[in-house]
Amino acid sequence: MPPAVLEVDRVTKRYGSVVACQDVSFEVRPGELFGLAGSTGAGRTTTVRIVLGVVTPDSGTVRLGGAPVDRRRVGYLPERRGLYPRMRVLDQLVYLSELHGSDTNQAHKAAEYWLARLGLRHRRAVQVQKLDPADQQRLQLATAFLSESDVLVLDEPFAGLDAEDTTQVGALLRECADAGLPVLFTSDRLDLLERLCDRIGIIHNGRVLTVGSVAELRAGRRTELVVDAPNAPVWWADSLPGTEVVEVREGRTRLVLDAGVDDQVVLAAALATGPVRGFTRSQPTLAELYRGVVNHL
Repeated sequence: MPPAVLEVDRVTKRYGSVVACQDVSFEVRPGELFGLAGSTGAGRTTTVRIVLGVVTPDSGTVRLGGAPVDRRRVGYLPERRGLYPRMRVLDQLVYLSELHGSDTNQAHKAAEYWLARLGLRHRRAVQVQKLDPADQQRLQLATAFLSESDVLVLDEPFAGLDAEDTTQVGALLRECADAGLPVLFTSDRLDLLERLCDRIGIIHNGRVLTVGSVAELRAGRRTELVVDAPNAPVWWADSLPGTEVVEVREGRTRLVLDAGVDDQVVLAAALATGPVRGFTRSQPTLAELYRGVVNHL
């Protein structure tokens, strides 16, 4: 099956008076890492469960390539681990691979491959319950990668991982996307989403507030400049159109520019006062963008 678009179309789910998801819509394209960002209770996990088919929406649809999602073709990582604690690590992966339709030889090869990729080969004969939390998370990740899938759907894949493991898993997700898969994952670690994702959806109180790349989410936002002009009078930037002086300290002026204002105009004004030792432009981080979107409600 060729790579296909994963579409979440106006999905709504209520639990009594609680609205878990309200008209949630987004798409994950082939070869794309799509991150769903939100705080606890925002609706991320409910959305992921609806995508997988574990939860039935009250309205709306989920499609992969225009057809209903076949759960057998989804590489899935649940938020809560679904491992058999008394099974040995290798046996766990072989068993799950066979459930996905692999024969015994294929299952063993796939299991050994992913144990090696995720640094668990030396733990292959250990019972799952005897693994530390980080190794259990890596094993759970192996179950998501184990079988050939048309889409990856991962709920908090970086939970409990240290910096080295996080880097490794991030590289694996990019590798899967580069192979053409649509990859959807959730995280409350906005720094990771900013670094890894091609596009991001911000979900809050069950609604997707905005979707786009970090560059697209920044579009229209104000930009901050720090200008180090040691000989400039403190008022040199006060009358520049579309700018707001935030702070002046020891020859450094911190300004905020309205959307569309050319920072070269600011630089020219600074140079007119004498030498400029520093001219730094900073863009808002995803965390700052997230706060701005949520606080705008």
